[in-house]
Amino acid sequence: MASKNYLSGLFGPSPVAPLQSHMTLVDACVTKLVGLFEYMANGDTDAVEKVYHEIAELEQKADDQKHLLREHLPSGLFMPIARQDLLDALRVQDLLANRARDIAGIIVGRKLHFPEQAGLRVIELVKATAETSHQALRVVNELDELVETGFRGHAVRVVERLLTTLGELESETDRIQVELRADLFAIEQELYPVDVMFMYRIIESIADIADDAERVGRRFQLMLAK
Repeated sequence: MASKNYLSGLFGPSPVAPLQSHMTLVDACVTKLVGLFEYMANGDTDAVEKVYHEIAELEQKADDQKHLLREHLPSGLFMPIARQDLLDALRVQDLLANRARDIAGIIVGRKLHFPEQAGLRVIELVKATAETSHQALRVVNELDELVETGFRGHAVRVVERLLTTLGELESETDRIQVELRADLFAIEQELYPVDVMFMYRIIESIADIADDAERVGRRFQLMLAK
């Protein structure tokens, strides 16, 4: 009973508020990557490590909320959203925070430093990915309005516009990723091969965050279609 009271006190009466609270923490994890990559470009390893620990702390808080929601989400919600839809959205949101933590961990663990041109481009990619995550959060934060209106009317049109923009932002990250890979390919023979392997892995993981942010939006498209 105490844990249920805690859940209610933390998230309030809305059954969708935990999902929104979780996505807020997830978005904060992704946003922190911007500063981490900027510190990396400046060679400030102490600041990079500090941001890594901040990301890890936020990811742990998001993970705690995820488990709390899974444990106490009722099997029958008096709202036009299936329990499984909420859990599926939560699972995809969780991937963003996990990837952000893993990216930061690799950079700290290997003391990676992208070469100059690729370093500038990877910051561009991270910023675009963070904006994609912000847009996914905007979509999630419209869920209350959708529920109140029964998934009809103006609220649906607002979410549809947000989803269109989300798709455009994710496409922009694809474009930047292609350019970044070309930058790195042009000079990879000058770099330590194992570092190059991890750089490509990081690029892929950043792009995966943007893909997963769009997947969060697609979960809502499925909800709208039901």
